[in-house]
Amino acid sequence: MKKILFHIILSFIFSSNIFAQATNNIKISAVLNSDTNEIKIKQETVFHNKSDSILNVIYFHNWANSYKDKNTPLAKRFIENYSKTFHFTNDKNRGSSVIKSISTDFEIATWEITEENPDILKVNLNKSLNPKDSVLISATYIVKIPSDKFTDYGVNEEIYNLKYWYITPAVYSNKWVLFNNLDMDDLCMDFTNYQIDLKVPKDFIVNSDLNSTNTITSNFNNYLLTGKNKLDIELNITKNSDFVSYDLSEIEISTNLDSEELSENLKSSILKREFHFIQTYLGKFPQDKLLLNKIEYDKNPVYGFNQLPSFLAAYSDAFEWDIQLFKVLSKKYIEQVFLFNKRTDYWLADGLQTYLMIKYVERFYPEVKAIGNISQLWGVKGFNLAKIDFNDKYPFVYQFAARKNLDQALTAQADSLSNFNRKIVNKYKAGLGIKYLETYLDDISMPDIIYDFSYKNSGKKIESNDFIKFLKVASIKDIDWFENDYLQTNKKIDYTIKKIKKNNDSLEVSILNRRKFTTPIKLYGVKDQEIKFTKWLSNIDSLTTIKIPTNGFDKLSLNYESILPEYNLRNNWKSVDKKLFNRPLQVKFLKDIENPYYNQFFYTPVFRYNYYDGAVLGLAISNKTLLNKSFQYKLTPSFGTTSKALSGTFSFLYEYLPENKQVDRFLAGISGSTFQYAENLTYTTLTPFALLEFKRKSLRDVSRNAISASYTIVDRERSLTQTQPNEANKYNVFSLNYGYSRPEIIDDFRFSTGFEVSSKFSKISLTAHFRKLTDTNRQFDFRFFAGSFIKNNTSTDFFSFALDRPTDYLFRYDYLGRSETTGFFSQQIIINEGGFKSILPVSYANQWLSTINTSIGLWRWLEVYSDVGFVKNRNQKVYFAHENGVRLNFIQDILEVYFPFHSNLGWETSQPNYSSKIRFVLVIKPKKIFNFIRRGFY
Repeated sequence: MKKILFHIILSFIFSSNIFAQATNNIKISAVLNSDTNEIKIKQETVFHNKSDSILNVIYFHNWANSYKDKNTPLAKRFIENYSKTFHFTNDKNRGSSVIKSISTDFEIATWEITEENPDILKVNLNKSLNPKDSVLISATYIVKIPSDKFTDYGVNEEIYNLKYWYITPAVYSNKWVLFNNLDMDDLCMDFTNYQIDLKVPKDFIVNSDLNSTNTITSNFNNYLLTGKNKLDIELNITKNSDFVSYDLSEIEISTNLDSEELSENLKSSILKREFHFIQTYLGKFPQDKLLLNKIEYDKNPVYGFNQLPSFLAAYSDAFEWDIQLFKVLSKKYIEQVFLFNKRTDYWLADGLQTYLMIKYVERFYPEVKAIGNISQLWGVKGFNLAKIDFNDKYPFVYQFAARKNLDQALTAQADSLSNFNRKIVNKYKAGLGIKYLETYLDDISMPDIIYDFSYKNSGKKIESNDFIKFLKVASIKDIDWFENDYLQTNKKIDYTIKKIKKNNDSLEVSILNRRKFTTPIKLYGVKDQEIKFTKWLSNIDSLTTIKIPTNGFDKLSLNYESILPEYNLRNNWKSVDKKLFNRPLQVKFLKDIENPYYNQFFYTPVFRYNYYDGAVLGLAISNKTLLNKSFQYKLTPSFGTTSKALSGTFSFLYEYLPENKQVDRFLAGISGSTFQYAENLTYTTLTPFALLEFKRKSLRDVSRNAISASYTIVDRERSLTQTQPNEANKYNVFSLNYGYSRPEIIDDFRFSTGFEVSSKFSKISLTAHFRKLTDTNRQFDFRFFAGSFIKNNTSTDFFSFALDRPTDYLFRYDYLGRSETTGFFSQQIIINEGGFKSILPVSYANQWLSTINTSIGLWRWLEVYSDVGFVKNRNQKVYFAHENGVRLNFIQDILEVYFPFHSNLGWETSQPNYSSKIRFVLVIKPKKIFNFIRRGFY
């Protein structure tokens, strides 16, 4: 017995030594200078070659150097995300990592850092590193800490929050796994043993998740930080710590994610509950200390909390703090248990976190609604949005993205995802996928499977596909559809019940797969919203007819419990007995989310304004919900308070979003409107139209290009005093246009060209617009326009090219007073065609027109503008037009003001009624403002 025990102990010691030898070791001696925000570092790294390859170089991630200037991959990523703060900041706010010396096994070594990859350090070994051997790499370097206003990590007035602040050896897995810092907090690194001797000014204290001892000298607070099998070491260095520690017996958790409304006992109780809940799924936490910084939450919040105004108190303080902390804790827990490559293989980590959040809310907060206590308010509780549970937001957000064709495959590399998908949609889809497997794989227990998988892989570098293999071994059911289509594509799932044939004691049900995605789906028999019958259906790849018994239900539904993240739930219902309407009609006040059990239409008060109708009060009747639909209609009868006349608009459109085609969107429809264009004079338009929008290179590509065609029929009421010919009252115009735009925040380029033909004229035009922000944050704006008539038999300037204010004969611009020639409303301009601001003696061109509009920024929104142009009319010489002045560019293309100084008229500032010469741009379309705000998100 003793001999056996001896062999067991010996084997344990031997295996422990092997493990220790295979673990990288980092020893750091560092001193923080709070005056210069620099850390002087001496670092010794013992790197173990765990591969079968002979290595001649060792790569390190040097992400502290990604802040060194505006040309790094990180700086370019900020620009992609429509943030120019880093681009134009002072150099003192940037960071860097300056390498002073490097040696390998005590011999001086050479190293390389390229301009293209400044955050990756290549160390050339003096001798080859064989498999299973190790090398000691010593480095001396200085890290300049950046301001925290760029990524939340860095320094502010009194606090240092440090992440990826030291050089870390890259992972070698058949090849070096190297990534630039893109503000995604996804550095790929191996488990490492740490010993950090850190000196900070004596009035600072250090928070970390390492074991810590400290001594205070006359100038410094000396910390010795140690830990084994850790990943990145985050540090919080502050004068006044806001971290609170909670002792959970098996682990100490420190966090500054606080709630002033909750007692410490309640917070401790909630945290224990969270930790033990996660532990039942993922097993024992591998460390005895954990740091949860609120920055983690701020960068990845619980979406829904931060979208609702805080004064509404939508959720209880306990629930809000609980879910916020659970999101951070579950993320940290998963990251410490498994070692994923989070740049290329993230779906399982994201899916497990979302799945755990769904299960946690199911267990402890099943009664909480998506919009919380707001759902109980008068006037709100009748909405379908108020009735859905908190967990229903996950399929809703996925549907929102899928209906707009904005979703991406779960296996797409993380840096290729739009911010919307990376932060929200892909996380939700991954979690919903695991939840769906839990329901479908009814021969296994998903919690048990996750626990076993965690137990066998804890502390190991794994791939998400290992989990799929684990499931395939455990269950007899086929999940190839999940592995291939659900994970690797953005194919949509959409089934519908086409027909029900009733026999004596059975039903023949025809089910159609409307998409190229074949997945198991559940069929329900329902009566009075109670489930009477269920059956799993598999391998329905087209139209399939099945036979089921009648069993006391009057409706059949696919995916009744919305377990499957399906593209369209509205077509999942069918009444057993034939009815005129498969789903009852529901009339709702204001736009709501879809209720798939009803045919819905909505009526919504609308308001607009023009000078002649006054305040236009109307009622929009529409079938459009918060989710896109293929067919949409909108009728808006309205009444003008000044004109006392009826007015309104209507539109019917069909939208088709092809998957993985060169065409991204096809839109066709018809619209019309009637309002007053002058006092007591009405116009009516009717416009059939079509649009083809082409696919972008990726969802991170902001460029768009599209072709559109329309045929506009216009009927303008004739004035009793009108002396012009009737050509400007009734006319039809066919338009064909192509547009391209790349609205980047530094370099904004737009190009469009159009062709118009009518009975009396035809013409072509071209517009190119380029806007650039220089390195000194000065804006340069350049616009070119050229237009020419091919045929022109008109006798007025109504259809002519306008030098300053277009006539808008197609009624597409948002003029507040389109026929005004004097007064405030006449000063509104739309920058189109000639783009001039001054009204010059020759304002129209009936032959051709060419102009250049430029402006240069002086300070923030203050610019000077200068325009030149050539105007050609029949039987007249070319007129040279010029002007300049000051532009207040508050919000480009939305709110601008122009003050003309000099033009063909001379010095305009010295002329009478100068105030009437001031021009302004004002756009109040909510959609355009929303598109401006959401730039860089999706």
